[in-house]
Amino acid sequence: MVVAAPTPDGNEKTRATELPVIDLSDRRSEVSKLMVKACEDFGFFKLINHGVADDIIAKMEEQSYQFFAKPSSEKELAGPSKPYGYGCRNIGCNGDVGEVEYLILDGNPASIARSSETISADAIEFRCAVRSYVEAVRALACEILEVMAEGLGVPHTSVFSALVRDVDADSLLRLNHYPPVPHWDTSPSDPRHQNPRIGFGEHTDPQILTLLRSNDVRGLQISLHDGVWVPVDPHPQAFFVNVGDVLQAMTNGRFLSVKHRATVSWYRSRMSMAYFASPPLRARIGPIPEMVTPHNPPLYRSFTWDEYKKATYSRRLGDGRLNMFRFQPNDELGK
Repeated sequence: MVVAAPTPDGNEKTRATELPVIDLSDRRSEVSKLMVKACEDFGFFKLINHGVADDIIAKMEEQSYQFFAKPSSEKELAGPSKPYGYGCRNIGCNGDVGEVEYLILDGNPASIARSSETISADAIEFRCAVRSYVEAVRALACEILEVMAEGLGVPHTSVFSALVRDVDADSLLRLNHYPPVPHWDTSPSDPRHQNPRIGFGEHTDPQILTLLRSNDVRGLQISLHDGVWVPVDPHPQAFFVNVGDVLQAMTNGRFLSVKHRATVSWYRSRMSMAYFASPPLRARIGPIPEMVTPHNPPLYRSFTWDEYKKATYSRRLGDGRLNMFRFQPNDELGK
């Protein structure tokens, strides 16, 4: 199990902080300003009136619940997760484990069609639900990225979204199920409530942007600059949007890819659906010209998504992966 570092008194530091809630139906110029500020201050925000139809979300949620309700022997037919498929407890290949089971799906329609046969007894229904959901959240991710580019004053507002729209984009959908921890004392005085069980350990998302939907069970937490873990309240209508490492690099550090984690409830299961908007493997990533000035030189050297993805998978959760591509003081461009 991934264990979070406690404070000297044995309890973790947490603080109640409400993330910005942004209404995508508001005036676009105002929305772009709010998104930029949220990405600078938190790296996270909640998005309402996002335009993804309720029935598309409901069908995807229903298929997710149906899959995780199966016996383990049936779920394992969809695994192992290398890189797509079913996994349980083991997170990645470097020794990280957590109180989670998950299903990872390629964002490519052809791959979704192939994997559906081993995931659902009704492969057509599952395939349709996943394809409709992925198409909707991909379009939403691209719209968000273009609004962000406008807020940054970037002339070519498709500079980020074009990577996600590319036919070879490496995007994926991850379904996470966190079963409740049994046999816990329900009393708030139980010390285990002060240091919660970790479902998914602290990490940043390596991709460009993440769109997350979850049920109404708390568990998501983010870590701000001062190291305090901030519980994020669920929202029944919102998508949670967070900056990935690639977007932090492309904005030259202006946007923050913040560490986050998922804790486990003692009374109800938590289920989340995360769409990771990613570039093609061949795409070269680096600070865009508009984010670089004589007073703000490039913080990161360029890399391909394939290089960064391999570096990410070779390290454990919580490692500062983007720092591997940061210019050092003795590097020529870093002087």
